[in-house]
Amino acid sequence: MAWIYLAIAAAFEIAFAMSMKYAEGFTRPLPTAVTVLSTIGGVGFLTLALRTLPVSVAYPIWTAVGTLGTVVLGFVLLREPLTVLKVLSALAIVLGVAGLKGSA
Repeated sequence: MAWIYLAIAAAFEIAFAMSMKYAEGFTRPLPTAVTVLSTIGGVGFLTLALRTLPVSVAYPIWTAVGTLGTVVLGFVLLREPLTVLKVLSALAIVLGVAGLKGSA
């Protein structure tokens, strides 16, 4: 169940990051509300996952999935450039998190 909580927390993390962009400095009410609720949801589900999972694994996975999801959605929804350096950096994040998981 902890892994499910972590996946939900990561989805909230992605929603948080994307909604911040759409909130335009907290000037748009609906995206601002989504940002606040996503923050609560992300931290809340991460806390539930941490009941079982080690923090040295769960937190990096949460942030990595959030980061990777944000990079992908930034490319797809916001037409942000997906450069070779971004792809290599994302791969480095995945490898780093895999290393942490493997050492746990």
